[in-house]
Amino acid sequence: MDDFDYMRIALALAEEAAADGEIPVGAVVTDRETGAILGTGRNRRERDHSPTAHAEILAIEEAAKKRGSWRLSGCNLYVTLEPCPMCSGAIINARIDRVIFGAYDEKAGAVWSVQRMFDLPYNHKPRVTRGLLEEPCAALLSSFFADLRGKT
Repeated sequence: MDDFDYMRIALALAEEAAADGEIPVGAVVTDRETGAILGTGRNRRERDHSPTAHAEILAIEEAAKKRGSWRLSGCNLYVTLEPCPMCSGAIINARIDRVIFGAYDEKAGAVWSVQRMFDLPYNHKPRVTRGLLEEPCAALLSSFFADLRGKT
């Protein structure tokens, strides 16, 4: 499997989130050496009544449990939307090697758009690949919010 395959899995998770009325974001954590999927997540803030139930956080938590360690060095994180400050902090703390995101988040993106947390002098700096499958990731978000506005 390659980057596109993993991002397609994240996109399918985002579609599941949208179907449940959640902001459509999906995430996948993989082991860079074996290619194994260690964790997946999709937004569950509404369902769980939790401000921290972002796709990235849930995928990171699952991967850490599967690995038996909070240290996820040697792992990639694929996510359909640029991570927010909270998720970027979790990525740094988990020591994830590389972040691959789809759509840019012009309102809350903490990797590239609003802030560049990975450029700050923290003890870990993940590598970043931006805009992978950006169009379908952005289209899913646009469609979700257009539908939401149409219901109000």
